[in-house]
Amino acid sequence: MDEQLKSAQLCINHVFSQVKFLRCALTHTSYANEQELVGEDNERLEFLGDAVLELVISAEAYLRYPEVREGQLTRVRSTLVKEKSLAGLARDIGLDRFIRLGRGEEAQGGRERDSLLADAMEAVFGAVFLDGGFEVARKVILEAFADRWPESAEGPGAKDYKSRLQEVTQQLLKDRPTYVLSGSSGPEHEKVFEVTLTLPDQRIFVAEGASMKKAEQSATRKALKELKT
Repeated sequence: MDEQLKSAQLCINHVFSQVKFLRCALTHTSYANEQELVGEDNERLEFLGDAVLELVISAEAYLRYPEVREGQLTRVRSTLVKEKSLAGLARDIGLDRFIRLGRGEEAQGGRERDSLLADAMEAVFGAVFLDGGFEVARKVILEAFADRWPESAEGPGAKDYKSRLQEVTQQLLKDRPTYVLSGSSGPEHEKVFEVTLTLPDQRIFVAEGASMKKAEQSATRKALKELKT
């Protein structure tokens, strides 16, 4: 397995037993066409992942907000799984770095397009489902969305710490923070990840977590506390 795929697995906190599913999920049609990889793009996995994602989010919303009526549950789900939200998730976990694009698509800024990133995110969820089954896919999805649920189904206010920090640093420091995986330890099934967050003014925050995403969120909370926001 190449280093790109190893790093991509860290982003979603799932080690594939059949890495071909992940490779396919990260392959845009432009790359498949350019390399003449017939049937190896991520469009079919996107279709599958969309269905798995919708079921997982629907079930979790139903359980999380027991007093909320169907219309409000639908709005919560739509907010979480809309194109912009999925693209933001792909960027936040660093998945955008590993999508395989054709030269033309890359040159035209395809890696920044919300639609392309959202499709790849859904395809990855589909790949996890094929590789590990529904319960594994459910775990991966719920972990990815852990900090994105609204505190109340009455409104859209999600607890997205990374987005909040990015807004604050852009406003105060005129640049974005950076995140680097600075270490990991423990056996494969109980790994602990260490992430180093650096603010534009070079202040550093280090945190650990059971996944790279959790470590990033923990470091982000430390930074927000320091910035008193």
